[in-house]
Amino acid sequence: MNSLPDQPDLWAFLQSHTSARIARGRTGHSLPTRALLDFQLDHARARDAVYSELERDQLVRQLKTVQEPVLQLHSRAADRQQYLQRPDLGRKLDEQSRVKLSVPGRFDLCLVLSDGLSATAINSHALPVVTRLVEEVRKLGWSLAPLCVVEQGRVAVGDEIAYALKAETVVVLIGERPGLTSPDSLGAYLTFRPEPGLTDESRNCISNIRPEGLPYEAAVQKLLYLLTEMKTRKLSGVQLKDEFDDNLLTH
Repeated sequence: MNSLPDQPDLWAFLQSHTSARIARGRTGHSLPTRALLDFQLDHARARDAVYSELERDQLVRQLKTVQEPVLQLHSRAADRQQYLQRPDLGRKLDEQSRVKLSVPGRFDLCLVLSDGLSATAINSHALPVVTRLVEEVRKLGWSLAPLCVVEQGRVAVGDEIAYALKAETVVVLIGERPGLTSPDSLGAYLTFRPEPGLTDESRNCISNIRPEGLPYEAAVQKLLYLLTEMKTRKLSGVQLKDEFDDNLLTH
């Protein structure tokens, strides 16, 4: 039996504008073999990202060149399986970690890094964002809490950390849920006057931080804008309208 030829897709020109799975062509009623194999590969990469591990020791060494001290923390989720099955445990610190937060003083900003649903994202992209952000924050004269690295953590764990450290604002850099074209997407969640129990409407989010998405420099500019607005207006989340002109971003 002769195989059916691949049929061209009239929308193929859109592939030059997006990495979305569009205009992959067809062979009869199915995808071409190459498109199917590409899908299976991307799906495997996304699954691998969910189970990827934080390169903690290397990351901590690198972060110490940016600022010290660096606090190594852990959520109440004992391992990856429990983390995925019990999201609530990833939102709180274990008892040993809570003790480490007895640091004197008050701070303008607390930076928290967590593996989230893609440790690959933190391993690949967190350091350049933190390095540039710390540099700019110091120029503004803001005080920085100790950098915090959390294993098996979710976004809300940053509120508990920043509250214990008496920080006015918190930025949580976390691995986002992997997509088929973005297994290494880094997210940033910002909250003014964080405290345990806050929910998503209290936070602002910058998503898809990576070279193929929102580049590092552009992400830092956006972070600085939101942080400055939070300190000026004394609010965050749905009450803080993002009026930043994206045309001003430096890529």
